[in-house]
Amino acid sequence: MHSRLSHIRNWIFDLDNTLYPSSANLFAMIDARIGAYVSRLLKVDAVEARRIQKAYFHAHGTTLSGLMAEHGVDPHHYLGDVHDVDMSVLERNEHLIDALARLPGRKLVFTNGDVPYAGRVLERLGLDASFEAIHDIHATAYRPKPHPDAYQGLLDAFGIDPHESLFVEDMARNLRPAKAIGMTTVWLDNGSEQLPGDEDRSFIDFTTGDIGRWLLDILEDNT
Repeated sequence: MHSRLSHIRNWIFDLDNTLYPSSANLFAMIDARIGAYVSRLLKVDAVEARRIQKAYFHAHGTTLSGLMAEHGVDPHHYLGDVHDVDMSVLERNEHLIDALARLPGRKLVFTNGDVPYAGRVLERLGLDASFEAIHDIHATAYRPKPHPDAYQGLLDAFGIDPHESLFVEDMARNLRPAKAIGMTTVWLDNGSEQLPGDEDRSFIDFTTGDIGRWLLDILEDNT
């Protein structure tokens, strides 16, 4: 194990565009369904729905949080609708399966999605037996990443010491609160949408474009 990571006991991973490549375009399908949901709900055209969708995403962390705050949307109905996508675009990642099996310690998924959807994704990727648990949007009481309460809730739920934990995310802004509480941070730089004007990366410890390859590299690195 890489010497800078020898203290890590808890390996925490985001789901979308992190455990599968953004090139799969699964989240693009979800993004389109979110826009359609907003359009139907608010009776606006696609252009206005897109504007509202992204405004809520930037202001609240997720479009769902904005819709709940501003329009009282039922999260279960919303998540069931927007996650109704074709999983056949996902493929097994043998590098990642192997790397996760070799990692010492606990492995968890921390997602702004929900458990039913995450379970389908993990099964398709061949990772359904790789993780101890999924900490989802319901478990955060609908305070999504990057809200600090979401991270504290994760720590409390699983008795995690943040100083012995590593968090992998494709959304750079979601790593800032993790770093603030003592986690080691890994940014999966794969072209995912970032917050406009947010170029600060000082809270990121490692950057990679391929999480499976990166994990295998650190497992074989004794420096």
